[in-house]
Parts: sequence; C-alpha cells; structure tokens
Amino acid sequence: MQYENPRAAATQYSGASLLIELLKRQGIDVVAGIPGGANLPLYDALGQSGLRHVLVRHEQAGGFLAQGIARSRGGAAACFATSGPGATNLLTAVADAKLDSIPIIAVTGQVPMGLVGTDAFQEVDTYGMSIPATKHNFLVRSAAELLEVVPEAFRIALSGRPGPVLIDLPKDVQQARIDVPSLPAPGVPDTPPEPDGALLASMARMIAASERPVLYVGGGVVASGAEEEVRALSAACGIPVVSTLMGLGIMDLEDPLYLGMIGMHGSRATNIVVDRSDLLVALGVRFDDRATGAIAGFAPRARVIHLDIDEAEIGKIRRPDISAACDVRRALKRLNRLVGRAERVAWKAEVTALKREHPLDPPRDDSHPGALMKRLAALAPADALVSVDVGQHQMWAAQWWPVKRTRTFLTSGGLGTMGFSLPAAMGAAIASPDTTVVVLTGDGSMLINIQELATIAENQLDIKICVLNNGHLGLVRQQQELFYGRRYVASRFEVRPDFAAIARGFGIPARSVPLPYDQDVLASAFAERGPMLLDIELPETENVYPMVPPGKSNVEAISASPALAMTAAASSNGSSSNGGAR
Repeated sequence: MQYENPRAAATQYSGASLLIELLKRQGIDVVAGIPGGANLPLYDALGQSGLRHVLVRHEQAGGFLAQGIARSRGGAAACFATSGPGATNLLTAVADAKLDSIPIIAVTGQVPMGLVGTDAFQEVDTYGMSIPATKHNFLVRSAAELLEVVPEAFRIALSGRPGPVLIDLPKDVQQARIDVPSLPAPGVPDTPPEPDGALLASMARMIAASERPVLYVGGGVVASGAEEEVRALSAACGIPVVSTLMGLGIMDLEDPLYLGMIGMHGSRATNIVVDRSDLLVALGVRFDDRATGAIAGFAPRARVIHLDIDEAEIGKIRRPDISAACDVRRALKRLNRLVGRAERVAWKAEVTALKREHPLDPPRDDSHPGALMKRLAALAPADALVSVDVGQHQMWAAQWWPVKRTRTFLTSGGLGTMGFSLPAAMGAAIASPDTTVVVLTGDGSMLINIQELATIAENQLDIKICVLNNGHLGLVRQQQELFYGRRYVASRFEVRPDFAAIARGFGIPARSVPLPYDQDVLASAFAERGPMLLDIELPETENVYPMVPPGKSNVEAISASPALAMTAAASSNGSSSNGGAR
C-alpha cells in the first residue's frame, strides 16, 4: 500500500471522517442512503464534508440510485445504509449489481464490535448474508483498517469483471480516533492481462474459414468500452451482430448487419440467423438462458469463440472451441489487425432476406405498446437516457425504443428486479443533470419503489415517468394465458390506484392518458424541465411477441397468431417455471 506525503504531520480522523475522506479521494461526489442508529457517526462526518447526500426513502432505492450513476457514466458509485433492516433492504440492489456487473460500494453501519453476535438491537450478520450477493465484502474491525480496505474495495469493484463490494462498519469503529500521517493512494483497477497472441491468431483463422459467422455481444463489451472495435470487426469481415439486453446500443441501429436483441423476445430473424451460423463469436456474454433458450438448441452447428474478462463464465454453460479470459477491447484491437477483409456476399444476402421475411410483429395500431414506445422516443430529447423496469414494458422497450448508444438504456437484466427504474433514473439524472431521463415502468413495478417520488420532487430531477398501466403483472398474466391454461392467479390488480393523483400528492405534476392517446398530452411531459408523471393506459390483454416458451429453443418462438399460441400452450403443458417473468 502506497501512502502520499509520508513525512507530513499526522492528521486526526474519526473512523467515520476517514472513510468519508477516502471516498472523496476515490472521486465519489454523491452518496445515497438513509441514516440510522448504527451509522449516525458516519452521517455526522458526512454533514461536515461537503459531499452531496441524497436522502432516499428506502435503502433499496439508494442502491439503485448508485447503480444509475455507475451504469450511466461508468466508474464506481456509493451508497449508505444502517444496520439490520437497513442492510437487508439494501441487499436486493447489491445482488442486482452483482448479476449485471455494476461497480458500487455499499457501506453499512453495524452494531459495536462488542455486541456483534449477541442479537443486539438491529443486528444481522451483514457480512455473512452479503457474501453471495457481492464480489467481495469487508467487516472492518479498526479505524486503521480503513486505510487499506477502502482503496482495496474500489480496486476490486473496478477490476476484471466489475461488481459490488460491501463494507460493514461497526459503530465503535466509526467513533474511534486515529492519527494518520498520510493517506493511501486511491484504489485503481488492475491492468488486465494481455490476450495471448497465438490464441488470437487461431481465432482470426477460424473467422476467415467460416462462411456464416455471427457476433454475439453483451454487457462485457460495454464494460470494456469495446463498441468501436465490435463495429470494426463486423464491417471488415461482413459479420452480422446480435445483442443481449445488456448489449443494446453497441451497434448502429441503421447498420444492415445489426439484427437486434437475441433470445426470448428477439425477432424470429435474429434467432434464425444464430441457428444457421457456423461460428459464434461470443464477446462479453455469459450465455444467459433468456438469450439462448434451451442451450442444446442454441447455434447447434456453430463452433464457438468466447472472449470474456471473467474466466468463470467461459465454458460454464456452452463449451467454446477456443477462448480467452481477457479484456474484450484489448483483445479486439489486436484481433482486428489480424483478420482480413471479407465480404461474405451470400451470408449477408441471406441475413438481409431473413430480416425482410421475419421482422418484429409490427404494431397493429396506435394503441399497441410498440407504437407507444416509438411515439415517446420521438417526443423525448435526442440525448435522453431511458431507465426501464422489468416486465412486458421492458421487452417492448428493448424491441422498439431506438437505443443509439451504450449507457443510455438502463435496466435490470440478470436479476430482473421490479422497482429498478425509478431510483436508477434518479442516479442517472444526478450524474447527468443537463440530460432528460425517461422512466418506462409498469403499474406493478411502479408500486414497489413509489415512495421515491418524494426524492425526485425534493431534488427537482428532470425525470419523465411513464407508467404503462394495464392493471396486471403483465408477463405473469401472459405466461398464465399461454402456458397455464388461462388460469389467472394473483396476476390482476383488483385495486388500481390513480398514479397521477398520487404523484401530485408528492408534488410532481401528472396527467392520466387514456386510450386513444392524445399526442398533446404525451408531449406535455417534455414541454418543461423537471419531474412529470404520465399514467398511460394500456390494453389489458396485450402480449409481447415473439416469445420463446420456457424450455424451448429460440427457433421455436411463437408469434401473435392465436393458432401458434395455442399450439405452444399445448406443447409446453405448464412444465416450466416463469423464470422471473415479472
């Protein structure tokens, strides 16, 4: 551990003030959280530090706010919670960050060390509970440990595959006094290893020899900043590109080689192209089941090249023919110098024909959610960020919202956490105060973190909240319709709140938007800066298509045709779970 100014006079800190100072040195300028008995010394130090604090109304929202900062601008972000229920409330957002590889530093208060393990008031084993939900965690036993723990936490969170790190800080450690002669250097990410040149040469030869290659790209490309390298490889070698949900924005929407999102709700053309491929170049992906469908039927005739920073993901689900655990951007920079140009005229023509023959099911009329997505996107500023919750609206947004660049489409991918969009939008709006943030959420998702309307109003954030309201847990209802004999259990909301009235109660302007949609009412959300909520009615029984039935391969997707839907229902027989369908 390197320290600056080793001969300087010692400065006295409390453990709490030392942690705050070390966070500031790491570039943290905003912290979200809620104070409580076990972290009051930390908040006392925070109040004297000049660091901005955002008082959320639920600790989960504090974790998602931090994610919104980290997802939209890159780098790490921080959040605070007290002990016991504060820490357990925060863990959902931490687990969400783990699955989507988002670097956040969560600092939780803990009872004094002498009370740890005694079932003291508001004590839980935060360290033990957070082990599976974090990339790493620390229980700090002395103020001196912070000099190593904080830089190490940032190094771990940002190195390799990013992820969350939790620091559990007992109250007596926060209150302890310590003389610090010099502060440690900020923690920085490790330099990733250089990809093996011989492996890259073998990959280049495999690409040259293939007739029907496909680039399969995901969130790891975004984390490594390899968007331009992916585009260059696709253009030079005539390779079509498919994206996971987390990879939206990597490719230019107008690129004829881009096919859009793969998997459960991807277009039939996208999934057929992957099925026909003879080489799958997987870049920064983990072969998630929502992308692959039944893995035995995923690109069954293709050889596989897999590049990913996380060695644990390589071969975990699909065994590659050749692979490298490395930074995708560094690898592609070198690989692009090794591959030769190739037109692949026949393959490109086949891909173009498939895109023409099997487009996404077009919206039937203006009431279709896909048409609504396109209208809202046209009304929003060109540089707007969009924060999307989990459910049918998430898939309609992935299909129809024009995602023009990475880090502008924020959503919970791996954990699929309802309630994500509102607090994540707060983080994005704070990180980019001159940029409008659009929230796309369902009525079910909105109810989970609705209390954060108070935080939005308090901070007058430029967030436009579009509640797509069909009175149901939409994806649950859809699966019950298609795969469970139309036995609707606990998927309909019998009480439907007036979201516009609720928003006004929090001090946020709001309007209800019934069918058919009034363009002027939709446009009113974007007329002025500041928060606004639209409670937008959706047809109650609208489904997301295409859809791959649970347990089926991607080429067995069903469309909006009633006959196909009934066939799928009969063949599935309700044998698979909804897989987090909310």
